[in-house]
Amino acid sequence: QVQLVESGGGLVQPGGSLRLSCAASGSIFSIYVMGWYRQVPGKQRELVASVTSVGGTNYADSVKGRFTISRDNAKSTVYLQMNSLKPEDTAVYYCHLREGLMNYWGQGTQVTVSS
Repeated sequence: QVQLVESGGGLVQPGGSLRLSCAASGSIFSIYVMGWYRQVPGKQRELVASVTSVGGTNYADSVKGRFTISRDNAKSTVYLQMNSLKPEDTAVYYCHLREGLMNYWGQGTQVTVSS
């Protein structure tokens, strides 16, 4: 079983920055993908960014150039640096880990961008 613990959400003004962290624990093998999704009420959860175990990254078009995903394999932790935040980035952000056919989710952390 894998557990994901997120931190770093909160309230920020437009143009500001936040950094999300997600630490994974439990039975994890070395090859897995970690990432961040977000969801607003009434909409489907959408991929924000993901990173493979060898550092390959993928971003949603809406966050390219503003968000950066990174991971520390030694700590089984993934980070999401969010810069130039916009009100439309407001959502609950979920950490995700995929290992083979298994998918694991964090509990979610609220990010609110508002003046």
